[in-house]
Amino acid sequence: MTGALEAMRRFKIGGDIYGDDAAILQGALAAAHERRERPLCLCREEGLPMYIARMGGQYVIKRMPLTGGGHDPSCDSYESPYELSGLGPLMGGAIQVDPDSGMAALKLDFSLSKTGSRAVSQQIGQDPDSVSGEAKKLSLRGLLHYLWHEAELTVWTSLWTGKRHWWNVQWHIREAAKQMIVKGRPLAETLYVPEAFRVDRKEEIEKRRAEALAPAVSPASGPRRLMVLIGEVKEFEPARVGRKLVVRHMPGFPFMVDEDLHRRLRARFEREFSLWEADDRSHLMAIATFGLNPAGLAVIEEIAVMVVTENWIPYESIHEKKLIEALAVMREKSVKGLRYNLSAGQPIANAMFQSRAQPVALYIVPAAADETFEASLQEMIAARAEIGSWIWRISDGDMPPLPL
Repeated sequence: MTGALEAMRRFKIGGDIYGDDAAILQGALAAAHERRERPLCLCREEGLPMYIARMGGQYVIKRMPLTGGGHDPSCDSYESPYELSGLGPLMGGAIQVDPDSGMAALKLDFSLSKTGSRAVSQQIGQDPDSVSGEAKKLSLRGLLHYLWHEAELTVWTSLWTGKRHWWNVQWHIREAAKQMIVKGRPLAETLYVPEAFRVDRKEEIEKRRAEALAPAVSPASGPRRLMVLIGEVKEFEPARVGRKLVVRHMPGFPFMVDEDLHRRLRARFEREFSLWEADDRSHLMAIATFGLNPAGLAVIEEIAVMVVTENWIPYESIHEKKLIEALAVMREKSVKGLRYNLSAGQPIANAMFQSRAQPVALYIVPAAADETFEASLQEMIAARAEIGSWIWRISDGDMPPLPL
């Protein structure tokens, strides 16, 4: 197993160099944050620009978008090639990143406004994960995957066991959204991710929620602005008409779902629901567009779901879950690959060991994989000869030992 986790990272801030364990690093980051100065990661001699985020009273150094491949593979900021996941076809089209500011302009295939009666959801009833020739827009699930990726919630090491809670997840998603723009507006202004609920802070939490959801209030006339919800599903509770989506950390604030939308949701995401219902420790994440009707009720327009482990790592089959569980007990960091808009019939690197002299991609080949899948997989591996490969063909039986 690699010893990269023990290696000290070095950053250049102003004219000084700091180790990531330096006692004075927080003070230097606070001053640089105030000056809007970018630290340089010194995993490469020339240095690579980073940005500083504030988490509570702490400052955190984070990787600039599109720079991950430039870091040394042993660096925590190294990122595997986008082509190994569903992110590759979207970069430069659906996702356009400004290399100077780090801001990502997103093109979405769902609406953030509404006129007239309910439109038929394009996220359910068709195959929202199929890829057109150009793949120029992000699906609703694709947006959830991109936020999860940029929030680094796909990364895991056993050192974090018991330390990733909803408040961490919520903060990282919101921080990631601050680096994204949709139609010239910050995505953070449109995104609502509920904060961790505490009974003793109920009034102040509800006040902040009301302020955050104000843009979704129905205007007297004209198009209604929709917002995006990301939250954990507690249940879809029967209502007099349709269903009520009950979101964890939002007690007493249901989201109304009409019966047809709920039926199509269950049919389209049957796999995700079955995985969630089979494991009490897993979480079902929902991403939805919604508005507030004249009565003040939240009404969902479009919705997609994703199942994640107890450590908030996404998975899409029992075989992926088995792989993730094996990775979860390892000290070495692993990164989960995500599908975005790709269909289940296309291969991806299901996970990666990135912080090695030679990164290793971990592939799972479904039992029903055809010759086209196998040919695509071999093409992916050959195109990235600098990256090692580990393959689990389900039809061969038990999962082979992981590469150490």
